[in-house]
Amino acid sequence: MKKDRLLAKWLNDELSPDELAAFEASPDFEKYQKIKNYTAHLETGDLDENAMLSTILSQKKTAPKVVPLYKKWAFKAAAIFVLALGITFAMKVFVPQTETADFGKKTTFSLPDNSEVVLNSGSEIHYKKWNWNNNRHLELKGEAYFKVAKGRKFQVQTNLGKVTVLGTQFNVKARKNRFDVVCYEGRVKVNYNNIQVLLTHGQSVRFENGKQVKRTVNSSQPEWMDNQICFYKENIRTILDEVERQYNIKIDLNAKDTISLFTGKLPAKDLNTALQIISTTYHLEARKVSNNKIIFDEK
Repeated sequence: MKKDRLLAKWLNDELSPDELAAFEASPDFEKYQKIKNYTAHLETGDLDENAMLSTILSQKKTAPKVVPLYKKWAFKAAAIFVLALGITFAMKVFVPQTETADFGKKTTFSLPDNSEVVLNSGSEIHYKKWNWNNNRHLELKGEAYFKVAKGRKFQVQTNLGKVTVLGTQFNVKARKNRFDVVCYEGRVKVNYNNIQVLLTHGQSVRFENGKQVKRTVNSSQPEWMDNQICFYKENIRTILDEVERQYNIKIDLNAKDTISLFTGKLPAKDLNTALQIISTTYHLEARKVSNNKIIFDEK
């Protein structure tokens, strides 16, 4: 504050000789002197206060633009809605899709080209909708029936092998170390390790433990779609695994003989009958220890 008072008195030539000498000796005096010399050449005109007031009053008054609060919220809500739609669209188109069928259930759905898929119990499929018509490729875990719309190459990839078609009806099953493919219409190409097999209408191929078995089928679609579980030369453990999936139950086997192979059908909607057929075939006795647990004992 003292420095400001000295500067003001200096500009008005009000400093005493001693104050002037002290001020001229200060380190900032040269800077203040340059500023004073420059401003001394500036000229200002007389202020016409009445003219300024008339100019201000003659100007057209413009009312300030006010945006109601509800409109601000509406804009925000609209922006959030558009963003949500964009995210939803991206999720549906670009993010891989998954279809599942829980134990004891079946799931039917359509692919982007209207190809139809029916998933058997305990199965799932992964695919992408983006560019589907040019890249009809999906991954299967478990068993599914396909009715493929005509178009570009259609591929079903499993952990055991791959099936390639153009437009046909077929069934693919990949469980543990067993890979089954049945062609009901058209032609399918099956790749398993280094083996390639071409199937036509009514033909089936099975790969298990490195062995290949081909056979002829007479049905027009998989039996499991008609609520029947069909087996062809399969051991009891494989049979019980499939019964567990179809009925969503747990089965324990207390028996030594698991070598005998079974060919036939079991109902997928009548557990008591299914248990009776298994008991009779393998000379076992079924015990229900709870609503979802069965134990087979030797007789």
